[in-house]
Amino acid sequence: MIQDIAPHVFHNEYQPEAKPVSGDPVFFVRGQMLAVRRTDERGFEVPRVGDAGVATEGLTYLFALDKTSCWLAPDRGGAEPPEGFELVHNRELRMERRGTRERMFCAYTAVHLADWYAKTRYCGVCGQPMVHHGSMRAMHCTSCGNTVFPRLNPAVIVCVCDPKRNKIVLTRYAAGRYAPIDALVAGFVEIGETMEDCVRREVCEEVGLEVTNIRYYKSQPWGVAGDILSGYWCDVVGDPTIHRDAEELGRAVWAGPDEIPGQPDDLSLTNEMMCLWRDTHR
Repeated sequence: MIQDIAPHVFHNEYQPEAKPVSGDPVFFVRGQMLAVRRTDERGFEVPRVGDAGVATEGLTYLFALDKTSCWLAPDRGGAEPPEGFELVHNRELRMERRGTRERMFCAYTAVHLADWYAKTRYCGVCGQPMVHHGSMRAMHCTSCGNTVFPRLNPAVIVCVCDPKRNKIVLTRYAAGRYAPIDALVAGFVEIGETMEDCVRREVCEEVGLEVTNIRYYKSQPWGVAGDILSGYWCDVVGDPTIHRDAEELGRAVWAGPDEIPGQPDDLSLTNEMMCLWRDTHR
C-alpha cells in the first residue's frame, strides 16, 4: 500500500524549529494539483529549496522522509509554479504510475495538509485570523484561544463476500467521479456511528445487501481525501441480489477469483484486499 515505504521512514512529528536547507523538497499544492516535473521512466520530481523561483520565506514544515525535511509553499492565489514545473492532478500521477511509493506517499500527505491549512486560515469561533501554534501541529486563534488540529475523515473499505458461491462484490463509481477502476464498497463514518455500523449501512445503501461476520483487516491513510481508512471483511446474509445505488455507483457485481484483475497499481487498501481475496480463493 502507499504507506509501505520501507526501508524509508516517514516522520510525521511536527518540527517548528526546523529550517529549510538547500535540496529540501517543496510542495506547491493547489487543491488536488501539485507542481511536478515528469522525468524519464515514469518518475516525477517536485521543486526543491535552491531551485529558481523557490523562496524560503513563508514555507511551512510538513514532515520528514528519512532525514530530509519536506515543506509546503504558500498559496499566493494563482501564482505560477516554478519554471520547469507544471501543475498536475494527483490522480493523473497515480494513473500514469509515476514516482516511487515513498514519493507518492509524501505527495498525498502534502495534499492532505495543504487542504487543511487552506481551510483553517480563520477561526471558526470568532472569525479572526489563525496562526501556527508554537509547539504543536495546530492552528491557534490568539483572539479567543481556539486551537484546531488537522482533520482526519474516518472511512471504511468493505469486501463483501459470499462464501457459498466463492464471490465478492466489485464496484465502480458512477461516471465522472473517479477513475474507472474496480473498487469495493466504501464510505465515510457518520456522527454517532461505530465502524461496524458504518459497514452495515454503506453496504445496504450502495448495493442493497445485508451482512454479518464483520472482521477488521487493516488501516491506511489516504491523504488526498483526508481519510483514515479501515478495511473490513464481511459475509452476505439473506438474498444476495445486488440493488445498486445508481447515483453512487456505475457498476456493482458479484465476481469470482478469475474475474478480479485488480487496480493498475498496488497503492490502495482496496486493491490489497481484492487481490488478497482473489489469490487465496483460487
